Order: sequence, then C-alpha cells, then structure tokens
Amino acid sequence: MTPTSTLRDPRVVSALTAMFDRAAQDDATRHRVRAAWPDGFAPATPQELADANAEVYMPISADGGKLLYNLVRAVRPATVVEFGTSFGISTLHLAAAVRDNGAGRDNGAGRVISTELSADKAAAARATFAETGLDALVSVLEGDARDTLAELSGPVDFLLLDGWKDLCLPVLRLLEPRLAPGTLVVADDVDLTDLAPYLDYVRDPRNGYESVTFPVEDGMEISCRL
Repeated sequence: MTPTSTLRDPRVVSALTAMFDRAAQDDATRHRVRAAWPDGFAPATPQELADANAEVYMPISADGGKLLYNLVRAVRPATVVEFGTSFGISTLHLAAAVRDNGAGRDNGAGRVISTELSADKAAAARATFAETGLDALVSVLEGDARDTLAELSGPVDFLLLDGWKDLCLPVLRLLEPRLAPGTLVVADDVDLTDLAPYLDYVRDPRNGYESVTFPVEDGMEISCRL
C-alpha cells in the first residue's frame, strides 16, 4: 500500500479548503473592523485586538503549511507548541504531521499545544479539529500565551510563533528554558515590522540560534536552538 498523508484525508482537505476560501476575504474584513475601531486600534491591548479581529483568519500560506508539515515529519517532535491558533489552519498541518509520525507506534503520536486569545476563534478551531478527527492530538489553551504557556510542563520539541508579532520574542524567551539543542523555532511573516525585535534576537549568534529565512509568501524564519 502506498503511504499517504493525513493532509489528504477528505475531512482535512475540506476543512482547509473552506478556511482558505474564507481567509481570502481577510482584507475586506480588516477594513471593516478598522473602520469601526476608534483611532485605528491605538492604543489596544492584545486581548482587545484579538476580540476585534475575531472574524479575521490571518492564515499561514498553503505552502507555509506544507513546509510546517514536512519539518514536523522530519524532526518527529513529541510536543509541538504553537503561539496563535486563529481558526486552526496551521494547527491542522502540525497535527496531521504529528499523527503521521505516530502511525504504527505503540507509544502514541505526540501532541500539539496551541494558544489563542479569542474565545470565538478557539471554539471554532476546536470544532474543526473534532470534524477532522484530529482533536485528540490538539489542546487549545485559551488566553494570553504568556500566562497559559508559563504553566507548561516538559520540553518543547518544536515551536511555531504566529500570534501577535510584538509578542513573539516574549513568548520565545518564556519557553527558552524548555528548548533543547537542535529544537526548531519557526516564525511566520518576516516582512512585518512588529517582528523586527524577534528577528534581531534570533539572528544574533550570541543568543544561541542558527537562523535562516525561508522565502515562502511573507517569509518564515527557521531557527535552530544551539
């Protein structure tokens, strides 16, 4: 029998197709949200921004999702942590890889721990994970990741940072004690200015990373913990 990927499961294909189609309307949705928000989101807390953008998908790209799937398949992490679930597009790619890594194992397939500030998005994502049969592999921690991930026990074997860009560095610093040498840390949207402090940090050899930008959509920074 030819091996197949969980990404080709009809339930996963259907969910991803529907979400990418809805995400294509993000620009229009953002415009509507910004028009209704006083002073263009300034000042706003992360929670206020999350609630205001509860309808905006802010997805990883299709190719970015495939890259994540391939990285997780290759690295075979036991615990994957994601900062920023949104509606779960990237999470589905991570969970599909974790499931496929565990095929035929007696000790299980590992787990994905994701975080989301918006209660509406967290609920929608959980429903999608159930519909695709991946819910047993995914835990969504609802609330500020700087709080919810502080309670995390055990090592982090793969880290995706795709939440609010100005919080990527604080979340990384929070989890650094749990990153063993060789752990991969991936951040999406390197073109966004709010990610600059994070990029400066992981690109500085004094901070213990070997980092490279992968040219997919808005760019992904792939950093190896040394």
